[in-house]
Amino acid sequence: MTPRVLHAAALAAALLSTPVGAQEPRSVLRVVPQADVAVTDPVFGTAWISTIHGTMVWESLFAWDSRMQPRPQMVSDWGVSEDGLRWRFTLREGLRFHDGSPVTTADVVASLRRWMTIDATATRIAAITTGMTVVDDRTFEWTLREPFPAMVSVLAAAPSRFAAIMRAADIPERGRPATTLIGSGPFRFNAAARVSGDRVVYDRNPDYVPRAEPPDGLAGGRVVKVDRVEFRILPDPATAATALQAGEVDFIERPSLDLLPVLSRSRAIRVTRLTDLAGQAMLRPNSLHPPFNDVRARAALAYIVDQAETLAAGYGDETYWSRCNAFFVCGSPNGTEAGAEGFGRDLPRARQLLAEAGYRGERIVFPTTTEIPFFGRMAEVTAAAMRQAGLNVDLQWMDWPSVITRTSSQAAPDQGGWNVYVTGAPGPLMWNPITNIGVNTACDRSNFAGWPCDEAAEALRREYLNAPDANRPALLERLHRRLAEVHPYRLLGQSFTMVAYRSSLSGVLPSPVPVFWNIEKR
Repeated sequence: MTPRVLHAAALAAALLSTPVGAQEPRSVLRVVPQADVAVTDPVFGTAWISTIHGTMVWESLFAWDSRMQPRPQMVSDWGVSEDGLRWRFTLREGLRFHDGSPVTTADVVASLRRWMTIDATATRIAAITTGMTVVDDRTFEWTLREPFPAMVSVLAAAPSRFAAIMRAADIPERGRPATTLIGSGPFRFNAAARVSGDRVVYDRNPDYVPRAEPPDGLAGGRVVKVDRVEFRILPDPATAATALQAGEVDFIERPSLDLLPVLSRSRAIRVTRLTDLAGQAMLRPNSLHPPFNDVRARAALAYIVDQAETLAAGYGDETYWSRCNAFFVCGSPNGTEAGAEGFGRDLPRARQLLAEAGYRGERIVFPTTTEIPFFGRMAEVTAAAMRQAGLNVDLQWMDWPSVITRTSSQAAPDQGGWNVYVTGAPGPLMWNPITNIGVNTACDRSNFAGWPCDEAAEALRREYLNAPDANRPALLERLHRRLAEVHPYRLLGQSFTMVAYRSSLSGVLPSPVPVFWNIEKR
């Protein structure tokens, strides 16, 4: 055990102690997530942890399997008319919310209407929707003015702002998050046991009726085999590793890569990855405000970053990371680097582009965090490189929820806003133009924080969305070349997302999103 891990042992014991008098369920799965669940409404928030939380409490009509193919979840039957303009969906039997009330198509329609005002791809469906009609409590029809072949794929997409079905009574006013956490999923959110910054608790839903199919990723039968799942918030990776080694926790959702050699040497611990698609690390500029509202300033970022230097700082051993200039993930079916082949460290070129953009030394507000250590380390290295290029960087340290709050603001940087930050996204989200939130360049500011605007790129993305499979490769290359000119974000590279868990666990599923059903604890 390294000195760093030993140093964390006492802290781990203190953090993981159970309050005196607390009554423990018989079987508790203790999980260390990558961050606290700052946004508990998975439709409203884009954070990965909000998605993981959301898939436990709520369900969607369709769900991704382990190969990211859509499969029915809440739906039993569905179909579309020959002209592609009328869809009909029937809910499966046995769906109930956690308060005991049945899930009806009135709840479904209300949830989908709200989702279509928030999710960027769903707004495209909203624009062509002519009606949503409740036929009866289990069946509804959805009519369009033009075909949308990707309907089922979009309804199944789980990485961000997925189409969670909520009680109609819980749908909030537009622009606000839902605050009542009552879903129909296999876990119930335990609000009484929630301690912000310390733990999030989910109890098995004893009334849940799973699909009569084997589990496969997010799809199939969601059979819960523990009484409770507790998310234990341990921002320090060494503390989390120590807790796993001691058996105080059972599962680390995203262990620090530099600690994996230590964890891998233990027979009591398994280290693996749940998906073969690497995740992306990115430098996201704010395209609303100077200097990065000028495409030349955004282009400069492509020539400031040295991916190898940045990735080594963030992730350590090169075993777990690789350079990549593909917006849709190197190694995926969409992994072209067309138009971006020449991106890499070239500081004279970066300085020239900044000068052409009219940059004159204005302060660059760069929020970051130590709570997700690899983001913080990559931010430090990136900020240093930006300073070498002549940017006046103000690196501001804060907790991760504060970073999310800050970067959600469209205010000017000197009025509580921001200019640039380091974030990341999993491969299952980023490999496809339909779900990659970073390449949405819609000019209505409905897209992901940073709000790049480019009608040409967005037109190509919409064309891809509606294209038959045979036409998509050529469209993808055209889209990628345009994105390489627009620079919605600068790729810092990619890494495999690993998990670590106690060997006493069985039933851990390969999945695009980590899931905690099917897991047994011996």
